[in-house]
Amino acid sequence: MNGPVVHEPPAASTSWRVALPHTTAAVPVARALVRTALAEREHSADSDTAELLTAELVANAVEHTSGSGPIELVVRLLPTGFHVEVHDADPAPPRDLTRPVLEAPDPWQEHGRGLLLIRALSSSCGHRPTESGKAVWFRLPGQRRPA
Repeated sequence: MNGPVVHEPPAASTSWRVALPHTTAAVPVARALVRTALAEREHSADSDTAELLTAELVANAVEHTSGSGPIELVVRLLPTGFHVEVHDADPAPPRDLTRPVLEAPDPWQEHGRGLLLIRALSSSCGHRPTESGKAVWFRLPGQRRPA
């Protein structure tokens, strides 16, 4: 694969799907897509938080799944929020995303902080099975700014 394959939406669409390489190079590409989507569509979701949480999901998919197949990033601008999904080929759910808060990982440990950030900073988050593995997602509040 020579880089990410971008499927751009028609002008009226509010979602994007991007195949990213299964490497750490996917993280800055994912952040840039989120930043661009929010700016171009003049959405009020917090761009810094959206970029951070997207980077965490993509980094987790790269680090915790095996294989060389691409990771898919799905970005949706909704009337009442901003939704990001990261699809990977591993069907196992992310353990720390659904764990009760009292069992959350120690924030001073090297691993486990990313999903803790997603839980703390998103309005909702979760995962779902897909035909080829799973999708891990988060949502932020916001709306498209009127023209």
